[in-house]
Amino acid sequence: MHFTQSELEAIANALGDTADGLTGGEIGHLLRSCGIPDPSPSLNKRHRTYDAFVGSQNARQDRTAILAFIRKAMKPERYLRDPGRQEPLRAKLNAALSFAALAVDESGCLVASTKATTVSEARRRAGELRSDLQSRGTHPDVLSFCREELLAENYFHAVLEAVKSVGAKLRASTGLTDDGNSLVERALGGPTPMLAINDLASDSEWSEQKGFANLVKGVFGMFRNPTAHAPRIHWAMAKADAEDLLTLVSLIHRRLDGARMPPRP
Repeated sequence: MHFTQSELEAIANALGDTADGLTGGEIGHLLRSCGIPDPSPSLNKRHRTYDAFVGSQNARQDRTAILAFIRKAMKPERYLRDPGRQEPLRAKLNAALSFAALAVDESGCLVASTKATTVSEARRRAGELRSDLQSRGTHPDVLSFCREELLAENYFHAVLEAVKSVGAKLRASTGLTDDGNSLVERALGGPTPMLAINDLASDSEWSEQKGFANLVKGVFGMFRNPTAHAPRIHWAMAKADAEDLLTLVSLIHRRLDGARMPPRP
């Protein structure tokens, strides 16, 4: 199987993006480690990567070395010192890969994806979903995940990224570094929660607090845990389901925005 010329251009443009792409040194190292000749090292990063990929695919008559380059480039451990680099690059790369029915998941693995046929398709999906959610009064932190590069893959990916933002908000509000159930239990659960969504002045308010913590745990369990343990999972999610789930995440964000540290006895 081969990448088309336009697919190679899009992939090279993402990997060599000026703002979020690989550095020239990283590109050279990855080309060498994958056994790909570097015929144009003096060119800019995008053209250099494209020339190398075209030469490799033509010589080998397959795309194996290019796929190896992408896997090595997106290994999470490469971004330990600067974790903020990985997600912007992964989003741009997945937008390009979506036209070849591929995607890079959170663990850096290449997986099969829903094929996008046109850029306008991804943009249309993003515009329609954003418009519908805005009419519902959806939280702006959720609307930010209705971007065309996310929806070029599928609606599930946009919902997954939005759910991850809930964990980020909990960590930012509490200083915790946990994830999943542990994060929710320490931040919202137990007899001394770090964040309270009400005054905790009655049994009814304590029940509301416990119910909210269970709701957040359930959302995490539905989206975070399956992908953590089985990173190749992809759900065929309809637009209506995505809207409902993003509205639920919006509710969680609004309640967290109003949460505060409860008084200690």
